[in-house]
Amino acid sequence: MPQLTLTALDGFPLVQPGDDLAQLIADRMAAQDITLAEGDILVLAQKIVSKAEGRFRNLSDIAPGAQAKQLADETGKDPRLVQAILDESTEVVRKRKGVLVVRHRLGFVMAQAGIDQSNVEGGDDDRILLLPENPDASAEALRDQLGQKLGIKPGIVIADSFGRPFRNGTTGIAIGAAGIESFVDRRGDTDLFGRTLLVSTIAHADELASAASILMGQADEGRPVVLIRGLPPAQNPLPSSSLIRPLDEDLFR
Repeated sequence: MPQLTLTALDGFPLVQPGDDLAQLIADRMAAQDITLAEGDILVLAQKIVSKAEGRFRNLSDIAPGAQAKQLADETGKDPRLVQAILDESTEVVRKRKGVLVVRHRLGFVMAQAGIDQSNVEGGDDDRILLLPENPDASAEALRDQLGQKLGIKPGIVIADSFGRPFRNGTTGIAIGAAGIESFVDRRGDTDLFGRTLLVSTIAHADELASAASILMGQADEGRPVVLIRGLPPAQNPLPSSSLIRPLDEDLFR
């Protein structure tokens, strides 16, 4: 029977700017006696990628502008944080007390431009963490580095927690990917009864991110890397950017 296995890498250290993520992963895999196989996929929490890339800012270094101050009044947020959000964004999509949803410069529609302080050590409430500069490029680089160290290039997914406009709660989605089919187009295939599929497309990278997030957790679990095994090697690799809907197709703008 087809099956997938998901294995969290235990004992992962707190990541610091400049850390070699590929080496940290290789060390934890060796400690758990795990050897990479063809088709394996590693899902990484966004935070460890951002931390390794040094994507920190200090609120004390940020001078909010007029728009940030106005939005801070409307949302009840720190105006310095709002300015950091605007710096990472191209558009304010929705706002209300306690909520600021924006279109990130990478195309994601998300709360606070993905800027977070949870599980960010140092600096008390002054230090914030941004998304990676280019998550797809980060995933590709990590895939190459692991291939050099371990002899096999795994698929890579960089996952973050997103809310959705019509559902309560967050779920894991892919903000970066390499070596996997992030977007699968089944249009033209047939269903069980031979009918041609006309609209069936699959956010495969998001499905992987969501599955891994069950093991990763959202609080103090300390399991930021999950190995997924059981899928065949990707035949048509696509980056996570292939999942972003073009603006002219966005019916909810």
